[in-house]
Amino acid sequence: MTALKKYVRLESGGLWKANPDAQRRDVTVSFGDATLVIADPAGRPLSHWSLPAIERQNPDEMPAIFAPDEAASETLEINEDTMVEAIEEIRKALAKSRPKPGKLRHLTTITIMALILGLAIFWLPGALTRQTLAVVPFSKRVEIGKTMLGHVQRDTGLACAEPSANEAGGQLMTRLFGDGSGNQLAVLPKLDQGSALLPGGIILLDRSLLESANDPAVAAGYILKASSKTDPLADILRDAGLRVTFQLLTTGEIPPEVLQHAAQGITSGTENPFASDLLAPSFASAQVPPEPYIATAERRGVDMDIPEETNADDYPAILNDSAWVSLQNICNI
Repeated sequence: MTALKKYVRLESGGLWKANPDAQRRDVTVSFGDATLVIADPAGRPLSHWSLPAIERQNPDEMPAIFAPDEAASETLEINEDTMVEAIEEIRKALAKSRPKPGKLRHLTTITIMALILGLAIFWLPGALTRQTLAVVPFSKRVEIGKTMLGHVQRDTGLACAEPSANEAGGQLMTRLFGDGSGNQLAVLPKLDQGSALLPGGIILLDRSLLESANDPAVAAGYILKASSKTDPLADILRDAGLRVTFQLLTTGEIPPEVLQHAAQGITSGTENPFASDLLAPSFASAQVPPEPYIATAERRGVDMDIPEETNADDYPAILNDSAWVSLQNICNI
């Protein structure tokens, strides 16, 4: 340090007390590398004070009284102006170079708050949603889906039902998703978007897709399209916000108005294009030819990508004739 180098050979006399109750002793005061050295008249060191820690007990008074810490565990009186000025100059130089605790705390606080805010904005919503989706049991998802189905039916009319047709619908779901999937089919009198997925694996299907088709691959394609979309419960929570997500996580409930709003989004929706390359894995896994679905979607005014043509004979039957006929007539019985 420049200030210390300037006074490195400076010495002066002083009066030193080893503790508050001790007698004052005559000492010699000089500077070390980073310390104030206090020695007896014979030059034997008695104490070393860290220069950055030195405190002045009586500013602007003489003789100046210094201590090595705030507790004044030792004291040193110096009555020589040059040494007092030297110590003061070094103390000021050290104070300027020392980190400011207040500013550091302020900066640290701002940084921490920014991190917390960033987590709240960018990480927390996604993390909370993922955790909620992971712990909501399938039975609760089915309950939510059935509640939404009730709201949907207010606009579309009641879902069609008939024992043999219901059985055929179950066979179709097993054919597409395997045993134990838990997926259910609900055929509605009118659903402009063709098909939709509710929580709990409830798949909605427009009756016209059954009645106007001569191939069960059409219905199968629309069912696969619905099942290929993102988790419907995740969509509901994303739209509803953190409060509803937290409520579902802690109480297992979603406000009725949230589910009603989500249901209105389904009944007011229209059929949208769905890239065939995104559907391809679902069709391949279920062993369903994509062409009947794509042809029907285009007739309904939806532009579709045309995948590489396949041979329908290469796929196993989707439904036998009697089951397909029963399903086609589910809303006419």
